[in-house]
Amino acid sequence: MSATAEPLVQPEAAPPRRPGTLARLLREPAAAFALVLVLLVIGAALLAPVLSPTDPFDNDLSLAMQPPGSPGLPLGADSQGRDMVTRVLYGLRITLLMGLASVALGGGIGALIGFAAAFYRRLDGLLMRLMDIMLSFPAILFGLALAAIFGPGIQAVVLALSVATIPLMARIVRGSALAVMGLDYIEAARATGMSDQRIILRHVAPNCLSSIFVFATLRFGQVILLGSALSFLGLGAQPPIAELGAMASDGRNFLFFAPHIAVIPCIAIFAVVLAFNVLGDALRDALDPRLRT
Repeated sequence: MSATAEPLVQPEAAPPRRPGTLARLLREPAAAFALVLVLLVIGAALLAPVLSPTDPFDNDLSLAMQPPGSPGLPLGADSQGRDMVTRVLYGLRITLLMGLASVALGGGIGALIGFAAAFYRRLDGLLMRLMDIMLSFPAILFGLALAAIFGPGIQAVVLALSVATIPLMARIVRGSALAVMGLDYIEAARATGMSDQRIILRHVAPNCLSSIFVFATLRFGQVILLGSALSFLGLGAQPPIAELGAMASDGRNFLFFAPHIAVIPCIAIFAVVLAFNVLGDALRDALDPRLRT
């Protein structure tokens, strides 16, 4: 009679599987709500022609300043009798496109400057002093200068916000790239004769993507707020274009008679900026390797 021999070494249990970035985002109620709100805003902007009940430029003076809840006007009408639902949907589209163009253009140029400053140390001092000079000028001042040169319009606002984004992105990318370049495998890549361009594209840039993505998300909310402020001052979108800041500016003349004309666009700006800020903070926590355990 023989007994079954037990193994001398017990197999180790598999380590618990770490949740992915999306799972970590959805685990936080505020981050999940912000993500859903961002997706809803983007979806509403993309589907504005389908969701809007009327044309954003059609006016009916007989419906001017109708309050929210009027028949066929859930959010009321503006001073020209245009449906506020339609105006807000198309305003979201213009505002988001303006923010996307500013972050993409300014962030792309700033990332190139940041990588160049981190990798080529001879250029570091010159490039960073130039970025410090650009940081000393507020975005509204850039908008005023460009509006004086090219005239008010969306293009002037996008250009001003792009210029204001360049130094911020350059500093973020430079700091992240310097941290990556201090690692041993970068020296090993150089020892093998790998070109500078290949080292940046293959090793440095991928390890900086999380910082770039988090900053771009946070900056997107700031750019929307700044762009709406410039439009509110009359430097951005011009009537009759539907843009949230311009809509709020148009409604300030009727605050005592029809406050919804200014309040509704302001609420939309507040919700969008808050959603992107909360999502950016949550992404920073989710992508931080020190918080993944």
